[in-house]
Amino acid sequence: VQLQASGGGLVQAGGPLRLSCAASGRTFSNVAMGWFRQAPGKEREFVSAISGSGFSTYYADSVKGRFTISRDNAKNTQYLQMNSLKPEDTAVYYCAARRQWYGTNWPREGVDYWGKGTQVTVSS
Repeated sequence: VQLQASGGGLVQAGGPLRLSCAASGRTFSNVAMGWFRQAPGKEREFVSAISGSGFSTYYADSVKGRFTISRDNAKNTQYLQMNSLKPEDTAVYYCAARRQWYGTNWPREGVDYWGKGTQVTVSS
């Protein structure tokens, strides 16, 4: 699976931003998708995930209620709608994929495919 993330940029605190991740190389609806992020000097951390059908979603506590993950299997694309952004959301955001859905179990080591990151910067 090849993943290409886009949509990052500079936004003021409180504003919205939407990330996209286009996938290719495997039946998209069979692949669980997710997002991680990595801030300078910190480890890469889980943000959100969605099952192949889109029926199940999972969020880190730090983004719950502000971020919404979704996918369009007809377009082989997943999205991360980020609202009420905070300066602490500043990071490089990475698209991720796993061959199976493991529910809330999303360690970095469990990711099968990574995309290149897209920078999100939230100014105060």
